[in-house]
Amino acid sequence: MTRALIALVLFASPAAARPPNIVFVLADDLGYGDLGCFGQTRIRTPHLDRLAKDGVRFTQCYAGSTVCAPSRCALMTGLHTGHCRVRGNGGGGGPRANVPLRPDDPCVAEVLRRAGYATALVGKWGLGEEGSVGVPTRKGFDHFFGYLNQHHAHNYYPDFLWRGTVREPVANPQSATENVAARFAHYAPDLLREDALRFITANKDRPFFLYFATTAPHANNERTRATGEGNEVPSDAPYTAEPWPQAEKNKAAMITRMDADVGALLARLRELGLEQNTLVIFSSDNGPHREGGNDPAFFRSSGPFRGIKRALTDGGIRVPAIARWPGTIRPGTTSDHVWAFWDFLPTACDVAGVPSPAGLDGLSIAPTLTGRGEQRRHDFLYWEFHEGGFRQAVRHGPWKAIRQAPGAALELYDVTTDPGEARDVAAANPDVVARVEAYLRTARTESVEFPIRPAKK
Repeated sequence: MTRALIALVLFASPAAARPPNIVFVLADDLGYGDLGCFGQTRIRTPHLDRLAKDGVRFTQCYAGSTVCAPSRCALMTGLHTGHCRVRGNGGGGGPRANVPLRPDDPCVAEVLRRAGYATALVGKWGLGEEGSVGVPTRKGFDHFFGYLNQHHAHNYYPDFLWRGTVREPVANPQSATENVAARFAHYAPDLLREDALRFITANKDRPFFLYFATTAPHANNERTRATGEGNEVPSDAPYTAEPWPQAEKNKAAMITRMDADVGALLARLRELGLEQNTLVIFSSDNGPHREGGNDPAFFRSSGPFRGIKRALTDGGIRVPAIARWPGTIRPGTTSDHVWAFWDFLPTACDVAGVPSPAGLDGLSIAPTLTGRGEQRRHDFLYWEFHEGGFRQAVRHGPWKAIRQAPGAALELYDVTTDPGEARDVAAANPDVVARVEAYLRTARTESVEFPIRPAKK
């Protein structure tokens, strides 16, 4: 089915008199197993569980990377980490600086703005520093409020946030000598939520794209180094009475507050009569962390998978994903369609009824969302990761291949029968290994900022 036909089908109902709104909510370091609808039994996530009941829950969605900046780059650009500009955290001229997106790098916001959408990023960016060509307002976002740099985003009580290209002060004095109540007066996720709600209300009469990139439940790593506990949250409610370590109470509270923020966005859409004409997608940028003093095993945050953030096993890159579009997506469904973050840009283009940029790695999942048209499938998914040496991973049908260092033998797992990637079956499947090796020879372009380096010893 062509994009024009898909658009005709999508806009055929009276509720779709204008192109659908698109809301993408991205959590930060939320594991596959951290939501009730994905098997969590201790942490309360009623709003996201309701979202799953009202839409489709994806069991085989993959993040763009196993850390934040490259994962977000894949989401925005439609390119995997063998081709996209930002292939790791840092690398932009200093230990805390990001490589910026360039003017010619595709970005979903640019495409949708040209199609007449109001566009907003509220939350964490990580794809361009102050004064660079990669700031959100130079990559298609009409509105930006939040953090440019992922290290700045560690601080849940910052003394400023970015509004466009201007630092907007926040009355959270950073000096340890200040009154404690004054220092922790304004919790950044609350400010982000309220700004996102204002954007939805202000643009209720036109199509809009909202990228709500919350920082929860990422830990404040700087505070962790100082105090040993970095899961910053105003209160550990509703878990105060639980006999858990404090770090686990705080992490759970962060996730439940994030869930409530999503609930507030959904309530605003409902109040304004926008539910039927809004596609809402929720996911996480990578697997769960072992930061802030918490242990990801405590809540089984990786679900049935092995590994966490910074691993290329599925615990580091397979993420929870939910989509809701009342009247279009059949409620209460589960999909095992294999897709990845670089599929979002072409999907958004199909939903908006506009052509995708040329040369993308992504494939639209609009047919899976709507149940209409033929769903194209990836032959391979590809990741590369550069922290601690160069590593690669490939998903090919039921197979997952990982190369832990340049020149190392491929590990091979059948993730349909061995989701924990416990049994390396490369020796028994030389034909599959050969296919993956052939793909890896052409899977990537060279990057000056992220060259292939040997593993650190």
